[in-house]
Amino acid sequence: MERRGEENSMSVECDGGCESCSKKSECNDPRRERWEEKQRLKANMSEIKHKIAVISGKGGVGKSTVTVNLAIAFAMHGYANRVGILDADIHGPSIPKMLGLRGQKLQALAGMIFPVIGPLGIKVVSMDFLLPSDESPVIWRGPLKMRAIQQFLSDIKWGGLDFLFIDLPPGTGDEPLSVIQLIPDMDGVVIVTMPSEVSQIVVKKAVAFARQLGAPVIGIIENMSGFICPKCGAEVNIFKSGGGRKIAEDLAAPFLGSIPIDPEICSYSDEGKPFIVGHQDSPTSKVFIDIVKKIEQYIEKRNHMEIPVKEDVCE
Repeated sequence: MERRGEENSMSVECDGGCESCSKKSECNDPRRERWEEKQRLKANMSEIKHKIAVISGKGGVGKSTVTVNLAIAFAMHGYANRVGILDADIHGPSIPKMLGLRGQKLQALAGMIFPVIGPLGIKVVSMDFLLPSDESPVIWRGPLKMRAIQQFLSDIKWGGLDFLFIDLPPGTGDEPLSVIQLIPDMDGVVIVTMPSEVSQIVVKKAVAFARQLGAPVIGIIENMSGFICPKCGAEVNIFKSGGGRKIAEDLAAPFLGSIPIDPEICSYSDEGKPFIVGHQDSPTSKVFIDIVKKIEQYIEKRNHMEIPVKEDVCE
C-alpha cells in the first residue's frame, strides 16, 4: 500500500501485492481480493502440467463427447488418476451425464473443495454438481459466468495432474474468452468440427479467435466423419467427409484425425459410460489413441521451444 499524505488515513491506494503492509489484515480494497484470487489461481494451475481447451465454432458437433473420450484415452494411455475435466459449459453442462456422475456433488473438507472422481480416477468439476435439480436453469450474464469459471480454477483443489481438459460451450463468447484469459500458460486448444460446409465456415472463426488471443492451436478433429455399416461394411459419408482436413490445410493448422460415426457412442454416453472403455479395439477408439499420441508429440515439441507466457487479454 502507498499512503498519500499522513494526515488523511482514508486516502489509500492498494496495489494488492504488498505483503509487508501493516494494514493488509484490515484491507477491504476489492483490488486486493482480486489479486489474492489471481495468486490462488496461479498456484492451483501450477500443479497441473498441461491445460488444454476443447472448443468448437458451433454446437452439435459432438465436442463434449470428444472431450470425454479423449480424456479417457489419456487416462488409459498411462495417465490414470492424473487427468481432469473442467466442464465450463455453465448453461448446458453434459460431462457428468456422459461419465455416469449425475447426482454427485463437490466435496468440502478442511476448508477445501474437491472435484468429483470419475472413471479411471478422472477428476471432474461441473456446474451440474451445484444445481439443485435437472430442471434448474442457470440464468447468468457474462460477469457471473467468468466469476464461476475463475472460482472453479482457483478454489477447487485439483491437485497434481498431468492433463486438464476444459470443455467449453460452442462459439467465441464469454466462457472461451474467460478461460484463455485466466490461464495464460495454456498449452493450446483442440478444435472439434464436422465435415459439413456449415461447420467448416464457423470453425474458421474458432481458429481466428484462438490465434488472436495468443492460444496455440494444437489441432483440428473432424467428428462424425463417415459411417461404416456394421452389417455389410459399406462406408456412407452422411455429413460428407474431409472437411476437417481441408480446413486444417487452408488455415495451416495441424489435423489430428477423423472420428467416424458409431451408434454405440450415443448409447454409451446416454448410459453414462465412456465409449472407449468398452470398445478399445474399435476403429473409433484407435483414432482417439492416435490423437493422444499426436498431442503428446505436440507437447514434447513445445517443451523444447521457449514459449513466452502471454499477458492477460483484458480485465
